[in-house]
Amino acid sequence: MGKSSEIGDTLLNDPRIVGVNFTGSQAIGRKVAQAAIAGMKKFQLEMGGKNPLVVLDDASLEVAANCAVQGGFFSTGQRCTASSKVIATEGIHDRFVQAVIDKMKALRVDDARKKGTDIGPVVDERQLAQNLDYLEIGQKEGGRLAYGGNRVEKNGDGQPGFYMMPALFTETTPGMRINREEIFGPVVSVLRAKNYEEALAWANDTEMGLSSGICTTSLKYATHFKRHAQAGMVMVNLPTAGVDYHVPFGGRKGSSYGPREQGRYAAEFYTTVKTAYTLA
Repeated sequence: MGKSSEIGDTLLNDPRIVGVNFTGSQAIGRKVAQAAIAGMKKFQLEMGGKNPLVVLDDASLEVAANCAVQGGFFSTGQRCTASSKVIATEGIHDRFVQAVIDKMKALRVDDARKKGTDIGPVVDERQLAQNLDYLEIGQKEGGRLAYGGNRVEKNGDGQPGFYMMPALFTETTPGMRINREEIFGPVVSVLRAKNYEEALAWANDTEMGLSSGICTTSLKYATHFKRHAQAGMVMVNLPTAGVDYHVPFGGRKGSSYGPREQGRYAAEFYTTVKTAYTLA
């Protein structure tokens, strides 16, 4: 146990270590991969995500709003599977945004250990500063901060902490940094798409591909999305964050590398295949 800066090189360079499992940023993941290859070690990488949630015109408004709020804000948005980018088609966009805001108004930001708390504190001061920086970036890029985003100096007991109200952006475009970079905080942006085809294209327009979701009552679109979403995990009418430990966990593109974690596939990384021949 210790700081990654202190133990990372030791694990990667020690000849007794034959495999490295890493969870963290893409930048450090690439360095781990380079060092592992140089040392002929097995490696497994989980490097985050920018997970889209598509909301189609035929979706249940209640289901879609719940998926967005739970997937985007619960655990203070500090989950690699959090849905920080929501793509809503034109027919439902305005009603969906209002439904999400209505639910956000009822969220309680407080000590995560207290009963009734919905949103706990950000992990530390540095992360809180990064979240607030992204709010400024989003507004400078032309996004509209539709609700929240303000810092909460003290919790319900008057104790200071790294608290902030969840933030919702609207009127955003695919090229904005808040739609391309992993913020890892309670910040969700909404894009308005013309139709399912455009929504799918925007959902796949990312360097990462961990989790994705769609809210629809159409079996046709749900089936198509499951097949064509460029992500390792796909949710239908469920939040993108929150997985079953008995099934494989992992993504595509810049989100993951190597065998899947969890489920029976998890044994693959920790297993060495050996073929033995014996003359009877």
